[in-house]
Amino acid sequence: MLEKIRPGILLILLFIPQFIFADSGQDFLRSTGKIYVVVVVICILFLAIVLFLARLDSKIKKIEKILNK
Repeated sequence: MLEKIRPGILLILLFIPQFIFADSGQDFLRSTGKIYVVVVVICILFLAIVLFLARLDSKIKKIEKILNK
């Protein structure tokens, strides 16, 4: 029974903060101009993760070539 209730409880816990802080958070970040800082930080983190995965992939390919010889 708990397995049937768990997804519902999780959805409720995820959406309640969005309803409570929906109006105040967006207006504050937009009015102070800090939304752009948030967007830049997210973009930098995304690019760092992509570059890390690309570098990791090239290293794994090199190791696979050495092991397949």
